[in-house]
Amino acid sequence: MSTEETQIPEESVTNYEVGQDNVQRFGLDIHNPVFPISAAVIITFVALTLLFPDAVDGFFGWLRPAITSTFDWFFILAGNIFVLFCLYLVLSPLGKIRLGGKDALPEFGYFGWFSMLFAAGMGIGLMFYGVSEPITHFTASLEGGSAAPLGGAVGDELASRRLGMAATIYHWGLHPWAIYAVVGLALAFFSYNWGLPLTMRSAFYPLLGERVWGWPGHIIDTLAVFATLFGLATSLGLGAQQAVAGLSYLFGVPDTLFSNIVLIVLITGVALVSVLAGLDAGVKRLSEINMGLALLLLVFIFTVGPTLVLVRGFFGNGWEYIRELVPLSNPFGRGDDDYRTGWTTFYWAWWMSWSPFVGMFIARVSRGRSVREFITCVLLIPTIVSVIWMTVFGGTALTQTIAGFDGIVDAALEVKLFVMLDQLPLSMISSFVGIVLVIVFFVTSSDSGSLVIDTITAGGKIDAPVSQRVFWASFEGLVAIALLAGGGLAALQGAAITTGFPFAFLLIALCWSTFLGLRAERRKPFLENVRAEAS
Repeated sequence: MSTEETQIPEESVTNYEVGQDNVQRFGLDIHNPVFPISAAVIITFVALTLLFPDAVDGFFGWLRPAITSTFDWFFILAGNIFVLFCLYLVLSPLGKIRLGGKDALPEFGYFGWFSMLFAAGMGIGLMFYGVSEPITHFTASLEGGSAAPLGGAVGDELASRRLGMAATIYHWGLHPWAIYAVVGLALAFFSYNWGLPLTMRSAFYPLLGERVWGWPGHIIDTLAVFATLFGLATSLGLGAQQAVAGLSYLFGVPDTLFSNIVLIVLITGVALVSVLAGLDAGVKRLSEINMGLALLLLVFIFTVGPTLVLVRGFFGNGWEYIRELVPLSNPFGRGDDDYRTGWTTFYWAWWMSWSPFVGMFIARVSRGRSVREFITCVLLIPTIVSVIWMTVFGGTALTQTIAGFDGIVDAALEVKLFVMLDQLPLSMISSFVGIVLVIVFFVTSSDSGSLVIDTITAGGKIDAPVSQRVFWASFEGLVAIALLAGGGLAALQGAAITTGFPFAFLLIALCWSTFLGLRAERRKPFLENVRAEAS
């Protein structure tokens, strides 16, 4: 089927039925061959990583810098494409199209919707990097060199503070959420408006036609499973490291690999309980609890910290982010190699590897929104929240550091948050709340991730047996354990980059496919009137 033929669906785009290729045995309902291939490869990976941790450590230690130093320009350029595509959709007539049809109504209120968007999208990352990243960029900017964003501001504390915050917000603002938005929009549109299965392959129907149900589609969905699982394992590994570091800092719990493994096992068990509870009782409720706790911690730090500095910082940081957005987004002719490859390229690969997970989860909860409402909310609301979060957490840490406290700079990445909180009143309570936040973000990410992977490997079915989600939730924890055992943070980041790189190419093609689909949808009323008049 040609592209032109697939642009203009009439009654139905395809005769394909959701789950028609599934195998139903032993209480399972799995898509053949996506489930068996994905499961076999992942089980093999876990086994080899646990059996040969040194070899895996060496492999990922080589792989991450090899990809980031060679293809940094491609990742940054791709991120810019996604932002521009989203802005085009908001401003164009295509933004009027409603996900699910013109009469569709939203299933969730705004608070529940925003809570699930945010918890699924970046929860653990904001806790891990909220203090550590602004401090790192600030100190690098003071010293200058290739690790300093845009070359830094040597010896100028005020300029380094502004640049450090702008460089941080760049990694948590429009670009990552544009990646999530294009995937979530494509999946929601082709599922709710064209009646296609809620899987990654469906988003490529205008380009591949009926071939999406064959091996091209199998490859796309299998890559989506790998990307989701390894991107999620990266976040779970970071969360476990920070939670154990916090427990060690507060209560003297040994900060060892064994402690990390025990915590991952325990939290995966809690995630399994959430899986059994279902979407509304599980993910939605935990997400709302987490948003409440995050808001409580945010307000506490804002109140007892340098409040006036933070108020001025919000507007100042937002302006610096806007002012430096174009230079930071420039993929060519820059001298800040370590910042660009060590931070930006890793983040973009991480967000791209997470995009099937977050995008599909956003699609699941966004029926009834218009394209313009969807893009605007998914892009702007989390970006504003990220600016607030980084300003409060990072701004408080920067104020303490500039005042002469060196403890945050000297601490390990995963401990910086707790060192900052230790300088504020009620530090034991706030630090404990921080640990709880990390753990609950861990649970919601694992639960949401298993829901998404199960949907992909069940051929787009959203009511597959719970036992399959239990399988994937368990293996998310096992992959995180394997990566920690096989190289720690470097292995986690290497895995995210490995899966994010091939997915970047797919996401660029997805933008064009989505445009074709939306254009066809907007032309349908006109074509229907023409056909009615002709008959």
